[in-house]
Order: sequence, then C-alpha cells, then structure tokens
Amino acid sequence: MPGHKPDWAIKAVASGADCVVLDLEDSVPEDLKETSRGVVRETLAELRAKHPKLGLFVRPNAIATRQAGADLEAVVCADLNGLFTPKVKDASDVLRWETLIDWFEARNGARGLEMMVPVEMVDAITNCFEIAAASPRVGAMVGPTSEHADIARAVGFRQSAEGSETLYLRSRILLACRQYGLHALTALWEDLNDLEGLRQFADYGLQLGFRGQIVIHPSHVQVVNEVYTPSDADVEYYQELVATVEQAVAQGHGAIRFRGQHIDLAHADKARDWLAHARRVRGED
Repeated sequence: MPGHKPDWAIKAVASGADCVVLDLEDSVPEDLKETSRGVVRETLAELRAKHPKLGLFVRPNAIATRQAGADLEAVVCADLNGLFTPKVKDASDVLRWETLIDWFEARNGARGLEMMVPVEMVDAITNCFEIAAASPRVGAMVGPTSEHADIARAVGFRQSAEGSETLYLRSRILLACRQYGLHALTALWEDLNDLEGLRQFADYGLQLGFRGQIVIHPSHVQVVNEVYTPSDADVEYYQELVATVEQAVAQGHGAIRFRGQHIDLAHADKARDWLAHARRVRGED
C-alpha cells in the first residue's frame, strides 16, 4: 500500500490480509517521499495497536537512491516485522541491507526484523541461491511475475494467463527457498477485475509449491486466502493417510493401499509436514 495513503492500509487489513507492506518506493511520488516516512511510522503504530498479530513490513527505497538510510531511520521501530527490500541483485546487496537494519534496530529499539526479498532483477534470478543463504534475516523470497513492472522489463517476457513464461524464473526462487528454509511467495496478478484468472493463477502457484502470494489490491485477498488455506477435506485426507500408515507400521508393514493408491513411509512424512503447515495457516497452532 502507498505509504502516503494510510486509509488504503486500513482497507488492506479489513480485506483479511496476513501482512501489509507500506510502500515508500515506486508508489510514492518523489516530492512526497520525505513526508511519507512520518506517515508510515504513524500508520505502523496505529495498525500494531489494533492488530497485534498482523505482519507489518515497509518497502524502502533502493540503496542506490541514497534514500534508504533516511527511510529506515524513520520507520524501523518495535511495531515493524521487517522490510521488503527492493532491487537486490546478489548477496552483497543483502549484506548492505543487513548492515543498515543492524544499525537502525540498535538505534531505534527494534529487534528481529526480517527481509522479504522480491526478485525483480535478472542478476537476482541468477544469484537467488546465494541471496537466500546470505543472511539469517532473509525470511522470504518472492518468485517474479509481472506484466509491466521491473522483472518484465528486465527479462523482456510477455505475460500470459497461465504464467508459463515465468515458470523457470519462479522455479529457481522456489528451490532456493526450499533449500534454505525460507517462505516461498509467488508474485502478482495485475488484472484487478479478473478474479477467476487470479484464482487459476494462484492455484498454479500452489501447484508449483508456493505457500502464499503477494497481492496489489484488497479485492484479491479473499481469493488468494481461499486458494492457499488448506480445506477441511484436505486436512481429513492427510490425517487419515498418516493414521493408515501408522497402523500398517504397527502391523509390520511399510507400504499399504490407501484410497486406491500405493503409499508408504515417505507419503506419511510428506503428510505430516503438510499438516504442520496447515495448522499454522489455519491458526490452529
């Protein structure tokens, strides 16, 4: 949400979003950058007071703009969960952000801030594994999709409804997240009115292995939440699968037939991991 429009952030929360990113970068005109910092700080305090468990992030301006330090000085605080760090291209950029965060955490009384890294540069796609490993502050990466923004310009693709042109790009980010234990997010569906297209796009991201999605409008939140929240039927299926395997093991079997499928110990391990994720998403932990 644009940092200079606090009412938009309130609408984002009302939509059911898990996390709100207050922007100081591309959605804020240059002549409003300075005043927006104070507005964002006030918005963070207001949202945190009303929503203690809400994820609150800020997207500062890129380091190359020489405005990032002023951004962090204004917004790093105890109300903040982390930073949506733009234009990261390699591990050295991660370490530069980490140094700034270290400094302003100590200065402003914050702690434990994470970095959510959007992949929007060609270099970042090439270097995604070293980016993922560069700092314990990196908690999430965003697989690139966009019709008009930085990554589309950098790579030169034309976006399709099914998103096949970004399959390789997103797959690299997904694997980097899996290797280093990060939260894997897929990026944008930009057509505000095509909610069925959004649903299909989000479902494809889930099929690939992503665990959430960045959205740019409150109207998209409900659809994305429905796609990425495990259903009662899915939970029941995996619970039954685990129970079936455990019963088989107790009887001296490592493999068994379950709902017409051959399953074994590996299937149960996957089901247990999935159920742990489902409990977190459904707020049952």
